[in-house]
Amino acid sequence: MDVTEQTFDEAVLARSHELPVVVDFWAEWCGPCHALAPVLEDAIAERAGQVELVKVDVDSNQGLAGQFGVSGIPAVKAFRDGRVVREFVGAQSRVSVSAFLDDLLAPARADTLLEELRASGELPDVVAALEANDVEGALALIVDAVPRATASERERLREVAVALFEQLGQDDPVVSGFRRRLASALY
Repeated sequence: MDVTEQTFDEAVLARSHELPVVVDFWAEWCGPCHALAPVLEDAIAERAGQVELVKVDVDSNQGLAGQFGVSGIPAVKAFRDGRVVREFVGAQSRVSVSAFLDDLLAPARADTLLEELRASGELPDVVAALEANDVEGALALIVDAVPRATASERERLREVAVALFEQLGQDDPVVSGFRRRLASALY
């Protein structure tokens, strides 16, 4: 599906709250773009409805290209929950594209860690905060626990915090604040 500046918000940002949307930023004159297109299309077709592919012609939609920092094409950006979660630039092999999509569709690291914490009984206060969708509260509990934690507990706390940072996205203001606090507590 071709997407324009007028349809992008609905077709990509809104839709990405339902399932991942892969955006192929391309141009008609771009040879590598034409080489990548069938590879992307085939790999997404193999994942039957788990992910959607849209195309944005950068010549016709320069505002979108600028908004998402597209400086080389083909540029592929995967959106989930209204934000870019993975990306690559340039033509890629079938194996690379498949690995990109598999990573995109894999459970979020934070979700996997939450399941591990539930199963092990570790960090029950953090688990309770996450189950209440209070990520900021969970991060505060993690940072506050670091000074009295053993070396192995500190590593586990760091691992959970980093997974939550990834889930929120690097541009989230909560991430920048807690990243500094965590670094100060750890080091």
